[in-house]
Amino acid sequence: MKSLGASLHLGATVREDGVVFRVWAPGRRTVEVVVDGRRPLAMTRQPDGTFEATAPALAAGARYQYRLDGERDRPDPASRFQPEGVYGPSVVVDASAFPWTDQAFRGQELADLVLYELHVGTFTRTGTFEDVIPYLPQLVDLGITAIELMPVAEFPGSRNWGHGGVDRFAAQSTYGGPRGLRRLVDACHAHGLSVVLDVVYNHLGPEGNYLGDFGPYFTDRYKTPWGGALNFDGPDSAGVRRHFIENARAWVRDFHLDGLRLDAIHSIFDVSSRHLLTELAEATREEARVLDRPLHIMAESHDNDRRIVLSAEEGGLGLDGVWSDDFHHAVHVRLTGERGGYYCDFTDSKQLARAIAEGVPRG
Repeated sequence: MKSLGASLHLGATVREDGVVFRVWAPGRRTVEVVVDGRRPLAMTRQPDGTFEATAPALAAGARYQYRLDGERDRPDPASRFQPEGVYGPSVVVDASAFPWTDQAFRGQELADLVLYELHVGTFTRTGTFEDVIPYLPQLVDLGITAIELMPVAEFPGSRNWGHGGVDRFAAQSTYGGPRGLRRLVDACHAHGLSVVLDVVYNHLGPEGNYLGDFGPYFTDRYKTPWGGALNFDGPDSAGVRRHFIENARAWVRDFHLDGLRLDAIHSIFDVSSRHLLTELAEATREEARVLDRPLHIMAESHDNDRRIVLSAEEGGLGLDGVWSDDFHHAVHVRLTGERGGYYCDFTDSKQLARAIAEGVPRG
């Protein structure tokens, strides 16, 4: 099964005749592409609220923004690179230009994954994707078969836990941007290591978050502990769902990732007949089949719900695995003595063994 054609992608797509820009902005009357050194280019509105335009004789490296209703300039919601951070212009990236050398890499099966969770910003003194590469042989010697990168979607500042990201398609600029991440993934594959990326689809950070300027991305029908809930099942939610499903596709297709770890899916609210995460898993597996490698979609959830890993035919979400928060919390209490917040449910010393055996049900 082939990947989505380039002409269908959100964001800026490099073609022989120039660059195609596409943005979903149903809340705007007009949208223009403002490219450095050029006159603003009016975009054509499509029936679904998507605006499109082709800038001839434009190439990768061009900086641009979208002008909304002639009043305000904003970065591309599907920007692939934000070299000046979340407030600066977006940059056109040609994902097909990277010289991949991992064609022989076949990945690991789920049962063979030994994951090492890695925070790029603190793993080395410089905190960049490429400076992780010299340490890969040590991880292999340790018995690791896959690294799990904490979230790297563009966030404000130079270092972040990763959950405050706002530009979901853009690899963090201070870590080395999209080229740095591709070089790291290519090097991991050369060492026989798979790469799983932690992605946050339950909220966006508050700083530099412009999605609401484009359309009904958020809803007040649900609440999350971290900010506005995303509109995955309300009016005009089709464009919101498309944005995040395309994002997951892009990580797999353009960065050759071997898996996604979905953060806190208990705060992804969707009562549609077909859950967003089921669609997302199926879409990313299509991309993985093009690369001829297994892809693993794992979720973090505190619900202890086996339907997460049941197939859609069995009434489940069809994901591959669940991060065991209960095990983590029980170990954390035993090691640190911390008992506040969500650790208060794990103060009984017997709960660690129970978490290992069956999870800790919540009443």
